[in-house]
Amino acid sequence: MNLSVIVPSFNAADTISGQLEALANQQWNQPWEVIVADNGSSDETVAIAQKYSTKIPSLRVIDASDKKGAAHARNVGASVAKGEALAFCDADDEVAPGWVAAMGEALSKYDFVAGRNQHWKLNEPWLVKSYRVENGDGIAFDHPYLPVVGGNNIGIKRSVHEAVGGFDETFLAIEDIDYCWRVQQTGAKLHEVPDAILNYRFRTSIMGGCSRSWSVGFYEPLLYQKHHSFGLPKLMSWKIWVKTPLNLCLDVLRLKIRDKASLAGALRYLAWHIGQIQGCIKYRYFPV
Repeated sequence: MNLSVIVPSFNAADTISGQLEALANQQWNQPWEVIVADNGSSDETVAIAQKYSTKIPSLRVIDASDKKGAAHARNVGASVAKGEALAFCDADDEVAPGWVAAMGEALSKYDFVAGRNQHWKLNEPWLVKSYRVENGDGIAFDHPYLPVVGGNNIGIKRSVHEAVGGFDETFLAIEDIDYCWRVQQTGAKLHEVPDAILNYRFRTSIMGGCSRSWSVGFYEPLLYQKHHSFGLPKLMSWKIWVKTPLNLCLDVLRLKIRDKASLAGALRYLAWHIGQIQGCIKYRYFPV
């Protein structure tokens, strides 16, 4: 088996059929498999996934419910994978045609790769605008520490995944950033695969987006603690926490927040910093 595609899932009954349909339509001339690692769904996610066994003969649906988190589901999927290389995508997104072949071919040359995300297919225009990703996104090569990329569209040699111990299951968010950095700390370079296109789905409600942003902020202090000794610069400041709510009020008065997109972006930014404050208290990390 050349490639194992691992799809962590949790209560994805409304979306997983789109992802599995997209995977069923992939073409590649090498052997590959799909593993859905379910993290304890209470809806029809597992039943829906199992119905695709006729369309995807290599499909396996496995139980990864013994511990909460996408990191754990990905690790469980990787532990039973038969492929020499692993590709990760999520149950609420949809890979574009040619994704499997692009990932598989890239992983025959490189140890660690990532594709590019597009946002127009699965999201309303106001939501794409609020995230400012009209042209899509991929690897953030300009990060002040090491390049970063989300875990929804990455591929890695199985031997490298095992060498770093998989995803850190302590993180219930931004586990992909930690993973990305730990892999690169081994000397592996992160390569972008422009043809590995994935249609990304944002959380559709403003509150859902804020919840996600809060989670990111909450786990950032833990991330900084873990990587500070490797040279990660201090990226968090208490001054920003003071300025953020004040700037939000000023933006309202200056009419800079004038539509749903700008409101959603401002509230997510506020939620992110609130999460940082609470995470600093939890993990005793104080950016002074």
